[in-house]
Amino acid sequence: MISSGYFVLGPNVKAFEKEFAAWCGAAECVSVANGTEALELGLRSLGVTSGKAVAVVGNAAMYGTTAVLACGAEPVFVDVDPITCTMDPKALEAVLAKRRIDVVIVTHLYGKLADMAALTLLAEKHGFALFEDCAQAHGAKDAQGRKAGTFGAAASFSFYPTKNLGALGDGGAVVTNDAQVADTLRKLRQYGWTAKYRNELAGGRNSRLDEIQAAFLRVMLPLLDGWNERRRSIANRYSTEIRNARIATPPPSGDDFVAHLYVVHTEDRSGLQSHLASHGVNSEIHYPVPDYRQPLFSDTFASTQLPVTDRSCTSVLTLPCFPELTDAEVTQVIEACNAW
Repeated sequence: MISSGYFVLGPNVKAFEKEFAAWCGAAECVSVANGTEALELGLRSLGVTSGKAVAVVGNAAMYGTTAVLACGAEPVFVDVDPITCTMDPKALEAVLAKRRIDVVIVTHLYGKLADMAALTLLAEKHGFALFEDCAQAHGAKDAQGRKAGTFGAAASFSFYPTKNLGALGDGGAVVTNDAQVADTLRKLRQYGWTAKYRNELAGGRNSRLDEIQAAFLRVMLPLLDGWNERRRSIANRYSTEIRNARIATPPPSGDDFVAHLYVVHTEDRSGLQSHLASHGVNSEIHYPVPDYRQPLFSDTFASTQLPVTDRSCTSVLTLPCFPELTDAEVTQVIEACNAW
């Protein structure tokens, strides 16, 4: 790559965009600098601006909400399913009965494909656009083999190093089957140019995937299916072998779960964390504060009541789940959980 002399928007970027679009089953892929800008520019490509209302979940660490705010739009929070922690279609329908929503961000949280059949029906009925946040769900697919990122009008991906497909730095992309959306994205990622030094689109910026990161991603993409299978195998061992009444595990999953994170629920999170640490097992919290309770909002969403989201954020705990874990290490995690 270095010897080629191409460092920005060169042949590796073009090749990776083509290869990733094909891998997802989408017509177009437009790479950008990171997953957050993939969210924001993806929303802008769908016409999200000031005055628009965008439905989001509140348990996904502010990423979607940040993108909505960057567009000048209004975030409308929707409660989640207690098992999958993804958007609850019934909760969305209740919101739609009260007000208009222009776009819905569907976050496939922890690598679990959301209920796209139900959400697609709601989109057709109410006339909003679906935008998928696939930052944690590279390769999750439904029973028909349709992958995350191909259900909505567009979808964002992150290639942050810890993702299922991660670069050696930041990176992101938007996939879509709409050529017009892709054309708008290519302009927005480079200053809003319609031609060199001719800025016609508002909201543009310098948001380009580095050529060297694209080269790394091209090497790793063929390995992703195997990595996902290993993640899923570890997750399903946890779900079947952790037997502790104080730890609620997600059910065993198929291809609709790529196990970006393996998240359990417990009423004594700090107690479990301390116990695991004493057994040499690290844990994290994804995520402790609902978006609408973040300090930057002050009292803006004081009246927002999402009981499932609130309860989940106080009880979630993430166990180690990544392809490099050995079988012995997985057993160590299981035994530590069962000994609590």
